[in-house]
Amino acid sequence: MPHAVTELAERFASGSMTPTDAMEDVLDTVDRLDGTLHAWQEVYASEARRAAVAATEQLAIGARVGPFHGIPFALKDIVDVEGRIATAGSAALRDRRSPTTATIARRLLAAGGVLVGKTRTVELALGGWGTNQHLGTPRNPWDASEIRVPGGSSSGSGVAVASGMIPCAIGTDTGGSVRIPASLCGIVGLKTTEGLLPTDGIVPLSHTLDTPGPLARSVADAALMFDVLTGRSPIDIDDDWRHGRGLYRPPDGDLRGISLGTLAEGERSFVSADVLHQYDRTIDCLADLGADLRPLKTPLPYEELKELTFTIVTAEAWHHHGELFADDHAPLDEHVRARALPGRDLAAVAYVDALEARQRLRADLLAAMDGIDALLTPTTPDPAPLLSDVDEAATPAHFTRAGNLLALAALSVPTGLTPCGLPAAVQFVGRGRDEALLLELGTVFERARGPLPTPPIG
Repeated sequence: MPHAVTELAERFASGSMTPTDAMEDVLDTVDRLDGTLHAWQEVYASEARRAAVAATEQLAIGARVGPFHGIPFALKDIVDVEGRIATAGSAALRDRRSPTTATIARRLLAAGGVLVGKTRTVELALGGWGTNQHLGTPRNPWDASEIRVPGGSSSGSGVAVASGMIPCAIGTDTGGSVRIPASLCGIVGLKTTEGLLPTDGIVPLSHTLDTPGPLARSVADAALMFDVLTGRSPIDIDDDWRHGRGLYRPPDGDLRGISLGTLAEGERSFVSADVLHQYDRTIDCLADLGADLRPLKTPLPYEELKELTFTIVTAEAWHHHGELFADDHAPLDEHVRARALPGRDLAAVAYVDALEARQRLRADLLAAMDGIDALLTPTTPDPAPLLSDVDEAATPAHFTRAGNLLALAALSVPTGLTPCGLPAAVQFVGRGRDEALLLELGTVFERARGPLPTPPIG
């Protein structure tokens, strides 16, 4: 399996491996696995090889940009790269050529990253299971015998990272679509604070709620990628990385002095027994590390927060893509079209009411969190279901949409495997711009949890 981001950074810096070596590992793994997993929409093999050679030559003359120099990465296929096709997961947009390069992509490239290609997505990012009727559904790598969903809409990014085809990838999260594939595929996903990272050059779903973020195999890898995405100088990032400062500092000791809000009793009934067992084990682990854990009741139940979020999503999705959704002859995923149709008939007053309610509810939640550093919930209520069992009218976003609605930051971290061998995860949910705290909490928990096995397809 190709190496993780921070391991590659260390090996490139020491000279024990080159970006060219790493790229060959990546492309060999893609060739070996993607015929089964279908994570990639397009692979830029020749261009990626040339970029890796250039990165290797720069290292040889001491022109290292920073810790992301030479790191292979992937973009969800709703992120624009000038001159490249960006389908946004839609067969109707197969020929859509990007006019510009998204700022987040430019930042990764400016930091020395090597773009390998685009990963598959739910059509127009409107769905949580990761399915795509026309362009193909990526396969969750944790089941070698039966086909399970990866979670979406950043489905291809989740599968590509979890299976080891790529060290890290970009996803987007409007109601959980970084965290859900992270949960179902057993990797780390960071939902960034609304407005913190630029969304220009990303095909919009909901301009109010859309947030880009990293998917990676460890919290440290997600932290490094996030630091690059914020636009900080690669020199400053490199200085911090070399000296163990900033987002890369290894947290010392335990979680004494940290207070976490856990699920109120009534919310536990929404969680499957296997995931609830993992969640309670995580609570015990964090308590052993010194954290103070106490139940916290949200201003509205998560189910109501979920539905309020979708009011905003459907209204804005129809604003951006209504002409396409309304075209009965367009080759659209029938389930995506069904999700979008309520936006056509939504009254303006209902949309405005939802926008006003989110501000009020956010203030209420922040007041309830007085004295609490972050919330802790399961990321998804269930492990990955079989593709054949998926109810497209339902969603795995029960606990994730609230983070978007209330403009919070959130980090999904795997907890371990359920008895059937599928990943479960928790999310640390913090106030807006609390990413550094969440990454520290995730690192401490990840260290205490210990290593996880690799998926059977990978």
